[in-house]
Amino acid sequence: MNKLKLAVIFGGMSTEHDVSIVSGTSVIRKLDKEKYDIFAIYIDKEGYWYEYNPCEKQYKVGDNIDNIKNINNPIEYIRKMDCIFPVLHGLYGEDGSIQGLFELIKVPYVGCKVLASSISMDKVYTKIIFEKAGLNQAKYIYIRENNGKYIYVDDNFNETIYFLDEVCKIIEEKLKYPMFIKPSNSGSSVGINKVKDIQELEKAIDYAAKFDKKILIEEGINGREIECAVLGNEEVEASCIGEILSAEEFYSYDSKYNNNESVTVIPANMPKEISNKIKKLAIKAFKAVNGSGLSRVDFFIEKDTNKIIINEINTLPGFTNISMYPKLFEAVGINYSNLLDKMIELAIEGKVK
Repeated sequence: MNKLKLAVIFGGMSTEHDVSIVSGTSVIRKLDKEKYDIFAIYIDKEGYWYEYNPCEKQYKVGDNIDNIKNINNPIEYIRKMDCIFPVLHGLYGEDGSIQGLFELIKVPYVGCKVLASSISMDKVYTKIIFEKAGLNQAKYIYIRENNGKYIYVDDNFNETIYFLDEVCKIIEEKLKYPMFIKPSNSGSSVGINKVKDIQELEKAIDYAAKFDKKILIEEGINGREIECAVLGNEEVEASCIGEILSAEEFYSYDSKYNNNESVTVIPANMPKEISNKIKKLAIKAFKAVNGSGLSRVDFFIEKDTNKIIINEINTLPGFTNISMYPKLFEAVGINYSNLLDKMIELAIEGKVK
């Protein structure tokens, strides 16, 4: 049997570069070497492409990659592949950019296509789609930074320019504390802060603007943090439900990757009817953004009401040894290696004609 020529791409130019190294090298170790001829590709923070010589080293967040050699013509290099597995989180890897390149060279690839990737990377536009789909969400506002001032965008997309203190007063009138301030295009909780008063609000907006000009402000939800993985193209299956018990006030970058006291509960302890409802909502959200291949969908269950509130969708979730996506499917009988096989099969099945 001929092996499938599979390119696994990791690293990238986003703020999630270090997480991608851990995810990508983990995927490479878990792939069935009897089925795949693996071409490992590392993209550095400046966007240069390298061949990576796989080893058994288990990287940690913050480790530098080694065993690399320059690729002179990346497009010709990947054009020869049977399939591409991008393990790239964040901008330029999860936002439709590199997916567009794969479409142009007509090589099938794992994960969501261009439209779903770009919509889901942008938290504001994801919310607009979820509103249309009738999914419960936290109340929110979005603004854009522009040369030290801020453009407030109302519900009808009318725009007004304000100074920071002025826009914060408008936000206070419309949302209750605590609030979460998020760069619209960022992942792994990079740039996110929880705020409890107007002074913290101003600082958090200024900080978020360092990562993206578009900033999402959400009213805080007092609830359990719940995640569900989905897999498929037209026929989509959902995993069991997992729960995050963060060691900090919220599941920040540090609590995800640096704080060993953050734990996950799989399957989450909840009534079957709530679990089944979350699975249906996860599939609905996935289809609403025109998803394909895989995604992880995150929810809250409000503590006082048991109301299910969608948070966001991740089209290329983490594949580190602590990541929820593979763990959630492992809990329903699909181990890591078999899960990778299924994703590659879906990629080839779903190739754009």
